Amino acid sequence: MAGSSLLALLDDIAAVLDDVALMTKVAAKKTSGVLGDDLALNAQQVSGVRADRELPVVWAVAKGSFMNKLILVPLALAISAFIPWAVTPLLMVGGAFLCYEGFEKLAHKFLHPKTAETKGEHQEAPALSPEEIATYEKQKIKGAIRTDFILSAEIIAITLGTVAHASFLQQVLVISGIAIVMTIGVYGLVAGIVRLDDVGFYLSRKKASIARAIGNGLINVTPYLMKTLSIVGTAAMFMVGGGILTHGLPTIHHLIEGASASVLTLPTVGTIFNMLTPTILNMLFGVVAGAAVLLVVTVLGKLKPKKTAEKAN
Repeated sequence: MAGSSLLALLDDIAAVLDDVALMTKVAAKKTSGVLGDDLALNAQQVSGVRADRELPVVWAVAKGSFMNKLILVPLALAISAFIPWAVTPLLMVGGAFLCYEGFEKLAHKFLHPKTAETKGEHQEAPALSPEEIATYEKQKIKGAIRTDFILSAEIIAITLGTVAHASFLQQVLVISGIAIVMTIGVYGLVAGIVRLDDVGFYLSRKKASIARAIGNGLINVTPYLMKTLSIVGTAAMFMVGGGILTHGLPTIHHLIEGASASVLTLPTVGTIFNMLTPTILNMLFGVVAGAAVLLVVTVLGKLKPKKTAEKAN
C-alpha cells in the first residue's frame, strides 16, 4: 500500500514537472522578443564605462535585476490572485516610462548635441577622479536597473498570462524559472558582448594567422557593435513601450491590426509588410507617447519651482 502511494505521488510530481516544462517552453517563446530588447538595452546601458570596470558594472546590474525579480514575482502572483485588473494599467505606466526615457535621450542628443558630446568626452577621460568615476558608474547602474525593472515586469506579465489557468504551484515554478533563466541569459550575453574586444586582443597575439585575423576583426567590429546596440536599445524602448501602450488601448490595437491586415494584400511584399507594420506603428506610437510624457514632465518641472517660490514668499 505504501509503495503504491509513493509511486502515485512520484507520478503526480512527474506530471506536474512535465506541465511546468511545457508551459515554461511556451512562456520562453512568447517572451523571446522582450529578451532581445532587454539584451540591447542593457548592453547599451553599460557602454561608456571604463574597460576594466565593465564586468563589475554588469554584475551589479545583474544583481539588481535579480532583486527586481524577487519583487516582481511575488507581486505578480498577488496581483493575479487578488486584483487581476491592475496588471494592464501597471504595465502601461511602465510602457509610458520606457517611451519617455527613449524620447528624452533623443531630445538631449538632437537639442544639445555639443553638450552630449562634451559630456561623453569628460566621462571617458582618464582625468576623472575616483569619486567621479564611482558616481558615473552608480548612475549607469541605477538607470540600467530601472529599465530592467520595466522589461522584467513585462516578461513576468507575459509569463503570468501563459500560466493564468494553471495551479498556483505551477505558476510559481514557471514564473520563477523564467525569471532566473532570462536574467542569467541576458546578463551572460551582455558580459560576453562588452568583453569582445578583450577576446580580440587575446586572439590577435596568437601565432596562427587565422586567430590573429579573427582577433583583429573583433577589435575593429566591437566599437561599431556597441554603437549599433545603443541605437537598437533606444529603438527597443519605443518598440516595447509603444507595444505595451497599444495593447492596453483596444481602439489603437485594432487600428494597427487592421493596417497590418490591409498590407497583406500587396503583391510580393505583402507578407513582409504584414510582419513589419505592427512593429513600425508601435514604435511610432511610442515616440509620440514619449514626446507627450516628456512635455508633461517638463511643464510640471517648470511649475514646481514657481510654486516653491510662492510658498517661500
